[in-house]
Amino acid sequence: MRHAEILATVLLAGTALPAAAQLSVGGSVDVVSDERRRGISWSEGKVAPSASLSLQLPAGFDVGARLTGLRGSARSGGADAVVDASLGYGGDLGLGFRGEGYVIAHAFTGARGHMDYVEGGVGLSYQLGPAQIGADARYAPSQGAIGGDNFYVSARAQFGLPATPYTFSASIGHSSGSVDDPLRAARLRPGGSYSDWLVGVRRVTGPLTLGLDYSGTDIDRTVVSPYADARNSGDRLTARIGISF
Repeated sequence: MRHAEILATVLLAGTALPAAAQLSVGGSVDVVSDERRRGISWSEGKVAPSASLSLQLPAGFDVGARLTGLRGSARSGGADAVVDASLGYGGDLGLGFRGEGYVIAHAFTGARGHMDYVEGGVGLSYQLGPAQIGADARYAPSQGAIGGDNFYVSARAQFGLPATPYTFSASIGHSSGSVDDPLRAARLRPGGSYSDWLVGVRRVTGPLTLGLDYSGTDIDRTVVSPYADARNSGDRLTARIGISF
């Protein structure tokens, strides 16, 4: 099955969940100074707009889609945009713990060659008052579009400052996996296995969110690949503004 078809299947699966369950709909429109994921740029280091929509079901299922402009990203074959379609399930485990599992299909528009791929993941978090800590693991099975398979593990923490609109966050992650095509594998792992980190702050007032992040990696910037986009794998400060509904 082609990944574009998988994306459609993910979305249709969400709408096929029990009709009797009442949907809760949410979404947002955002603009970031650089679309960075796991410490590397997906938008050529340029400003990137995005829009997202999510459906929450009382049964614990959720389905969502996010459209992000990539500005002709070299990392994704000159793609103009990516649609991330997800289907997940989560629930409280008791004693402040919550678990979730999900599958995400990434479909790229305007790309040269086949760039689409899919991955799945699980997450566990613990909430104590305004503080939350968590860990996640994602795995993309071997696919030609990413030159092998990819395994990502991360830990995260978040703290909402009481009586203020500010929330602080931090995360650290590590990417690894097998390599079938070194040039394609550089899309998600420029130079091989690497670690990334992020610290950030958000100010939320009503539907408006303002954010600032500092992220970086330990990637060797001498990597040569048409998909590595080595210029945009170093430390960077990025800004965000968004409106949710």
